[in-house]
Amino acid sequence: MKYILGIETTAHTFGVAVLDFGGNIFSNVRDMYTTEKGGMIPMEVRKHHAKVAPKLFEDALKEAGILEDKLEAIAFSNAPGLAPCLLEGMAFAKSLSEKLNIPLIKVNHCVAHLEIGTSVGATDPVMLYASGANTQIIAYEAGKYRVFGETLDLGVGNFIDTFARYAGLGFPGGPKIQKLAEECKNKDSLIPLSYSIKGMDVSFSGIQTQLKNLLDKGEDIKDLSYSLQEVIFAMLVEAAERALAHTGKKELLLGGGVACNSRLQEMCKIMCSERGVKYFCPPRPLLVDNAGMIGYLGLKMYKAGIFEKDLLKVDIAPRERTDDVSVTWK
Repeated sequence: MKYILGIETTAHTFGVAVLDFGGNIFSNVRDMYTTEKGGMIPMEVRKHHAKVAPKLFEDALKEAGILEDKLEAIAFSNAPGLAPCLLEGMAFAKSLSEKLNIPLIKVNHCVAHLEIGTSVGATDPVMLYASGANTQIIAYEAGKYRVFGETLDLGVGNFIDTFARYAGLGFPGGPKIQKLAEECKNKDSLIPLSYSIKGMDVSFSGIQTQLKNLLDKGEDIKDLSYSLQEVIFAMLVEAAERALAHTGKKELLLGGGVACNSRLQEMCKIMCSERGVKYFCPPRPLLVDNAGMIGYLGLKMYKAGIFEKDLLKVDIAPRERTDDVSVTWK
């Protein structure tokens, strides 16, 4: 049986996955850089990745029940992301490629979030991509995944994490904000926050300033967390609904780590039910940064002949956008 290795390393997570050529994920292990206070320092994250990479590779092979000589190709996330993290992932991928004499496949992390949607049944969706650095409304049109709307400033995950750090909650802040929101006892009295949406584009910087000021004035963190989620998720759902109406597509797909939030999922399900469109959301291990989705898209690209044997031609592309990628594997 043939296998492909996936490597994810765009930001805080180093992940390794093993898939067979049917797209079945046999292992999908990951280790995430975290802090008790403060955020990510890219060079420190790179040190974390270098430290955990060999063990994660070993664990992925062991969990999949194969030896490394069974691997046919290596897919790694070369874009977009934090350059030091991408470089560490590329270095690890190249060393394995050279050792095993197998080709490399450069995978765009954002596109991988969309392509993994086919594993749960989505065929031609609008994707609400909500992650740390990225917030985009994406759909396939004329050979590329087009961005129909996006954040004008902060990624939604970075916005939440920044406020959480300001509140002394550490990193990552999303799960802690969700828990505080669930504990809020004043859900009938929403704190007024700036609702900033322009067409299918959204903006979070104004809300962030408001939240910090309100916290400084002594507003309860649970009430703020609840209102934060209700307002920003309403913005995202409105933008996604507008994209569905604009494109005429009949499926909504969630992607990215923020999509793990149960309240965002609930609001999307309600909208889809009201519009009569299908709702798709991969399981949590495939929503967060993970190597399974990198290997999944890498396999499609490999089968379409999109790979590289000359390692000198392989590089990272930290600023590559979703709509920069020509989708030639469909």
